[in-house]
Amino acid sequence: MFSLTNRLRQVASPAAQLYRCQSTLVVAEHNNEKLNPATLHAITAAKQLGGEINCVIFGSQNTAAIAKEVSGVEGISKILVAENAAFEGFLPEKLTPILLASQEQFKFTHIVAGASAFSRSLLPRVAAKLDVSPISDIIGVKDAETFVRTIYAGNAIMTLKSKDPVKILTVRTTAFEAAATSGGSGAVEDLAASADMPAISEYVGQELTKSDRPDLGSAKVVVSGGRGMKTGDNFKMLYDLADKLGAAVGASRAAVDAGMVPNDMQIGQTGKIIAPELYIAVGISGAIQHLAGMKDSK
Repeated sequence: MFSLTNRLRQVASPAAQLYRCQSTLVVAEHNNEKLNPATLHAITAAKQLGGEINCVIFGSQNTAAIAKEVSGVEGISKILVAENAAFEGFLPEKLTPILLASQEQFKFTHIVAGASAFSRSLLPRVAAKLDVSPISDIIGVKDAETFVRTIYAGNAIMTLKSKDPVKILTVRTTAFEAAATSGGSGAVEDLAASADMPAISEYVGQELTKSDRPDLGSAKVVVSGGRGMKTGDNFKMLYDLADKLGAAVGASRAAVDAGMVPNDMQIGQTGKIIAPELYIAVGISGAIQHLAGMKDSK
């Protein structure tokens, strides 16, 4: 009996070692004021990978407050914080070197972020530098090497296995629940940013549309208009309805291309992917490209 137990221990040992060695780095997204909810969905996906979970925060200011918010998430072991004025605008050319330096130091097996414009600009660059293939917009985790993602505008689901030494992943936020922001006690550690940063790009500024309506990506109710609205002036009817419902307003690509509304309202394969509790479509034909952006609505 002792011999059998000992043999079982030996068989289990390599798997246990792999689990202990495995570690995931979640790249936090924020606006220098508060954490983007996409990061909480990415943390949930990271938990399904197993192993230790760390989080990295880049920013030009207020990173201590963001780190405090992240440290409350259960399951986070360590929060790496890099604050530097050069990180204003979160330019990928500035962030890539320090992310690569962190990877060189800690040897993470997975680097994960919520699927967004921020991660789409940063992680492919990191993957190219590491000579691995990024895996975008996953909707499921089978194990540490096997992932599920949609293809053909959501009409087919693909399961893929990656043998790359480092897995670079973006997570479709609508496919994973947000991690709870309580019960955690992650330690905070500062990262030293290199003084010699690439000067190939410079942040000039941004103009943001201000609205009292909920953010389109996280709203519980969304009202969308399409080509059938005919003109941008007719969208006022949808704005009035949205204000009554406390909803956000979106649009199809046809409405955006026609100049009726700005492109930050676009929902679909080449726009935002959302999953509200209620989705109201007005004057929208229901093309597969649009359905890909809202089919997870409750």
